[in-house]
Amino acid sequence: MNAAQILIFVILALTMGLFLWGRFRHDVVALAALLACVLVGLVPAAEAFSGFGHPAVITVACVLVLSQGLQNSGVVDALARAVLPRESGRLTGMLALMGLGAVFSGFMNNVGAMALLMPIAVQLAGRLNLTPGQVLMPLAFGTILGGMTTLIGTPPNLIVSGFRAEAGIGYFAMFDFAPIGVAVAVLGVIFVAILGWRLVPARQSAAGEGFETGAYLTELRVPKNSKAVGMTLHDFESAIEESGAQVVSLVRNEVRLNAPRGRRRIRAEDVLVLEAEIDALTEALSIFGIKLEQQTSSLKADGKGAQVSSEDKHAQPTAPCAQTGEDKDGGTARDEDIVLRELVVLPGSNIVGRSASEMRLRTRYGINLLAVSREGHPPRIRLRSLKLKSGDLLLMQGSSEVLADFISDTGCVPLRERELRIPDMRKAIFSAVIMLGAIATVTLGLLPAAVAFALGVLASVMFSIVPPRQVYSAVDWPVVVLLAALIPVAGAMQETGAAHLLARFLVETVAQGHAVVALAVILITTMFLSDVMNNAATAAVMCPIALGIATALGANPDSFLMAVAIGASCAFLTPIGHQNNTLILGPGGFGFGDYWRLGLPLEILVVVVSIPLLLVVWPL
Repeated sequence: MNAAQILIFVILALTMGLFLWGRFRHDVVALAALLACVLVGLVPAAEAFSGFGHPAVITVACVLVLSQGLQNSGVVDALARAVLPRESGRLTGMLALMGLGAVFSGFMNNVGAMALLMPIAVQLAGRLNLTPGQVLMPLAFGTILGGMTTLIGTPPNLIVSGFRAEAGIGYFAMFDFAPIGVAVAVLGVIFVAILGWRLVPARQSAAGEGFETGAYLTELRVPKNSKAVGMTLHDFESAIEESGAQVVSLVRNEVRLNAPRGRRRIRAEDVLVLEAEIDALTEALSIFGIKLEQQTSSLKADGKGAQVSSEDKHAQPTAPCAQTGEDKDGGTARDEDIVLRELVVLPGSNIVGRSASEMRLRTRYGINLLAVSREGHPPRIRLRSLKLKSGDLLLMQGSSEVLADFISDTGCVPLRERELRIPDMRKAIFSAVIMLGAIATVTLGLLPAAVAFALGVLASVMFSIVPPRQVYSAVDWPVVVLLAALIPVAGAMQETGAAHLLARFLVETVAQGHAVVALAVILITTMFLSDVMNNAATAAVMCPIALGIATALGANPDSFLMAVAIGASCAFLTPIGHQNNTLILGPGGFGFGDYWRLGLPLEILVVVVSIPLLLVVWPL
């Protein structure tokens, strides 16, 4: 062992130790490892940041942006409603939820898939008389399993493909991971849905998790082409029953009907006053094509259509369904600048005792008041006429700059930005076509993955599916930095011969020259490391070792690279191995030691299924 090999092993040992310790972020640790390699001469200074141009890094960033487009346009929400059964038993419900999560994760960021399906999982838990954690953990594991089925399903697959290309073999194709990944995902989902969920500890959610705003009063206007026209209120409420929303009144021709009879039929231009959580509104907006009243009224600047207030007649459009709007200084607020923000009215605020109409929110500020929550309950009065009180929660819509001015002028306190995905059929079709087109381009070998998905991002921006400001916020920059920093470090392992040295140790000492045993060693070692450190970092560290072992044994390198891809995607023992595991830690009420009860049997199943399949699909 020479000096360079000793140095790289010391740096790697310290890096992995810091990963395990968890005191510092993974991207910071990775960057420190890269700079250490530069300072001791293992990585040339001119090549230190070459990883940021690596195709795997570019592809990961682009896939995250395209995933954001699928979320923005409502494609995923529509698929979830279409696939998940409203009335189902535990087996059917679990299979449908986990299966949908696995499918989503194969073609979009699995963290995004998990975030989208979490509210549905909590609702399903209540319907099945289970604790939230007993559904959230199976969903998290299902989305992780689904990521291993395609090239873009998870960052480790892209990293493995990149190392294969650098070894002179070429990139893996889009569905090269599918023969083993699909089999493992299907069997894993079936196991968890039938038996595995019973192994999850029945914990209550962490107290105080998140910020609960209570029910809001929200107004929805029914357009002429809505599916709700002609329905009875009873049928309408039944269709959105799972969202927890209910119609508290109906406004027709400026006449308010409180507690309207369920047999009353909905007409075009009716305003439905709903008591609902903001997160539940997407269902009503999507299913029936209904618009938020404060958005539609802001578009009626000419006074045509339904009667509007004098404020509305002079309003400029500021809602997402409008192209542009005017702020209070007469400037233009573009679609992509529009945000939703929750504000709380403080005692002494100058808006206490005033209504939206009196404050002329649209003409003075260029913002909309979309909903109000008072002491956790919706007030029983029209929004524009409601006199605000201290402690009211307001859901405001407008540009970030204008909302900041409003907060400063009125003395309100901002709580958080909220996301309300308003369905747009045109954008949904475009976002789906763009994603499918990028996947087809890669699958047919017309363009490299990085170029194909970069073109997809460009198209998403041009068609306003992903606003420019979201292009950068959609990217998980810590993951990008981590990958870009560790790629040169992995290269140093190969250049110094450290990877070959470690591979020879594993082959001669652990596997004792048996290729099948070595394959199992690589798979199990990668799974263990993925449980205690970032899966992308695990893939970057293990790929050079896998290639070295394949070379030492004269075996097929694809078998060992696939073992790394599978192992890096199977982090089921701890909450820190994968972001989806971390997401459910609070909502599921879990502790660090709760994951292995389901995770260990699942990892054993993965090993038992994967090794024979690797020998058949990628023979040694």
